[in-house]
Formats: sequence, C-alpha cells, structure tokens
Amino acid sequence: MPTTFKALMAALVLGLAGPAAAQDPVNIRPDMPSVTVETRSGTAEISRIQDTDNRISGDWARTSRPCPPFCIQPMTPAEGVTTIGELELLDMLQDEAAIVVDSRTPDWFKGGSIPGAINIPYTEATDRLGELGCAIDFDGWDCAEARPVALFCNGLWCGQSPSAIRRMIEAGYPADKIHYYRGGMQTWRLLGLSVTGSE
Repeated sequence: MPTTFKALMAALVLGLAGPAAAQDPVNIRPDMPSVTVETRSGTAEISRIQDTDNRISGDWARTSRPCPPFCIQPMTPAEGVTTIGELELLDMLQDEAAIVVDSRTPDWFKGGSIPGAINIPYTEATDRLGELGCAIDFDGWDCAEARPVALFCNGLWCGQSPSAIRRMIEAGYPADKIHYYRGGMQTWRLLGLSVTGSE
C-alpha cells in the first residue's frame, strides 16, 4: 500500500479527515444555497438541512406499502403532462404565473408541505379549477387562460396527484400546462429540503 494511501486511511479511521468535509455547505446546487419563495403568509426560504447525519424517519422512511392502493406510479400520469424534478419545481415556485399544488388531503398538508404550495385535495381538483385560471361556463370549464401548474402528493407510490391530473384534463385543463412532481414529499424530505405546515 502506498504511504499516502495508508496515511489517508489512518486519518479517516481516526476521524481526522471528517471535520473538513462536515463543514462544507449542503446546497441545492453548487451555486444555489437556498431559494426564497412567496407563500400566502409571506416569504419562505427553501434550503437543505445542514446536518449531514440527518435521516428521514417515520412514515417517510417506509419503502414498501401494499399495492393496491399504494402502487408505483408511472413516470407520466397522462399524455402531454411534463414530469419534473426538484430544480424545476423550485423554478415554478419562484414563477409568479405558476401555481404549485399539494393535491393531498388536508390532514397530510397540515403535517408538512412544500413552502409556497397551496392545498387542493385530489378529490376537489375539478371543482376548484377556477383557482388555477379556468372560468366556469355553461358546459363546465373554460380553461383558455389556465395557468401553469405543478401537482405533487406523497411520493412515487401515491396516486393522489396522478388522479387529480387525469380528472383535470377530463374537465378541460390543458395537459401541456400541467407538471407532475413525481417524487412528492417523500423525495423532497429525502433530500432534506425545507418543509412547512399549512400555508
């Protein structure tokens, strides 16, 4: 074994190499330590938890749920819908024209959500299209002025937002204005991103 490799291994074992790495910031991207978004109660900062020993726990640490009903969701819930990740969702949270929708039931929303998201439960999605830029007309909804939206729920195994998306499209919402954050709260929490209670 080369001497430098032995010295590095000894430093790792003794914990001498650890403190420098632990002091590095946990950014969202190398050039982005945090993002500020508008919420109904003012501004909120979204960042990652800085504790590099942080672990998710409770329900969020569960890897297996019975299917049905908790089946793995497809990458795209409907034709024309764009599936996005965290960076694209952060962009939408900063876009005044866009709306980020937590489509989970109110009890889940109150237990913690993505800062800046509004709660429109999947069971109410087609009744509340007016909040997303549609106008009621004689035949249902006129969604010519629909705003870009991103929907999410609990995670890859949660069917609430895919169900809401399909219902919205059936009611006339343009699929190309809908974005699906498939990772949902489980992935958001796994990445240590800020979570807030009811907005």
